[in-house]
Amino acid sequence: MLKDVLIRSIESKDAKIGVIGLGYVGLPLAVEFAKKGFRVYGIDVSKKRVKSLNSGSSYILDISSKELQQVIKNGRLSATTNFSILKILQVIIICVPTPLRKTREPDISYIISATKEVSKNFGKGKIVVLESTTYPGTTEEIILPTLSINGLKVGRDFFLTFSPERVDPANKNFKTANIPKVVGGITEECTEIAKILYGQIVREVIGVTSTKTAEMVKLLENTFRSVNIGLVNEIALMCDKLGIDVWEVIDAAKTKPFGFMPFYPGPGLGGHCIPIDPLYLSWKARMYGFEARFIELASQVNSQMPNYVVEKISGGLNRFKKSINGSKILLVGVAYKRDVNDTRESPAIEIIKILMDKGADVNFFDPYVSELDTNGLKVKSIKLNKDYLKKRDCVVIVTDHSTIDYKFVVDNSKLIVDTRNALKCVSGNNNSKIIKL
Repeated sequence: MLKDVLIRSIESKDAKIGVIGLGYVGLPLAVEFAKKGFRVYGIDVSKKRVKSLNSGSSYILDISSKELQQVIKNGRLSATTNFSILKILQVIIICVPTPLRKTREPDISYIISATKEVSKNFGKGKIVVLESTTYPGTTEEIILPTLSINGLKVGRDFFLTFSPERVDPANKNFKTANIPKVVGGITEECTEIAKILYGQIVREVIGVTSTKTAEMVKLLENTFRSVNIGLVNEIALMCDKLGIDVWEVIDAAKTKPFGFMPFYPGPGLGGHCIPIDPLYLSWKARMYGFEARFIELASQVNSQMPNYVVEKISGGLNRFKKSINGSKILLVGVAYKRDVNDTRESPAIEIIKILMDKGADVNFFDPYVSELDTNGLKVKSIKLNKDYLKKRDCVVIVTDHSTIDYKFVVDNSKLIVDTRNALKCVSGNNNSKIIKL
């Protein structure tokens, strides 16, 4: 049976693996399989990425160039833009982006494009795994029909599974190998093979009954975060009206050893998952006549946080009889989260646009991001020094990178709006030049 042949090739590490999409999800996965002794081919449409990887230079902070060079030099990993390599592979893992359209509808065009390339180079005895976050039904409704060509039957001639990615960039405690993996196949045979495949690199693999279930798992995980962040952001707005320090409230509440999990307010949601994934779910729900009210409300609250930050900036400048128009404002941190170089969906982008539209002179400093170049916005990071800080009318901490000397920022700034409580350990609670979110 083809299933048994494929299992033996995986367990003996003879199976050749292809990873389509070499970003934050695909590259760490490809490196992990290569480190475990598999021959891995990374496939990406970006010639720049492919060239960088083949030269041993990593563009992902979670993968060091040294780590990459080891698997490149020993011949376990190579990158290419040529999809015809798929013909010789037994395992194909799709890790392509799934953004939202401007209409807030799912954009699965990258999945469709990758699947078409797979189908051109497809045959018996292969397993295909989709890791890209998407709405429930994508694997079964989009990928399965495309691959069921020339009479090929899933579960007998080929195998198809969904396994949600669980990457947390910059997390030093949880990496690919020690994050439990969920897998759900079209058939039981598909799930069985996927469990054996991921069991080669992951300590724990959890099988579920279907691809739809596995797709829903990922959306639940990120919707949980989105809704709870929306809740705590609303609590922050409420505390501001009541004259209460929301950070003190959270610190006290989290001492309860049961029934409470701390979430923290911020300038808005960012990244490739949490601002987007819940909207995939609400879109799918609408197709069935169901209104996902929690998801939509959380999205509304979170999307308004950049405007709230600008209100805080305006209020701070008013203390000095200044308006935003004409003021010199510096954002500290523009990545979507601490200690990463990823600016996708970062609230900093919206904050900069609003400030510029109001006539502010805006610059930013980020140790991980040299330039913002997105949606008509093009700004380069400045060098942070004493003279520059002293000349800024307001400094706004948007991303609390751990490498920044916040005492230096406090000592040399006139006014600071701290959206992350980054200055808690620097200034105490009584510094009059600091405005908290």
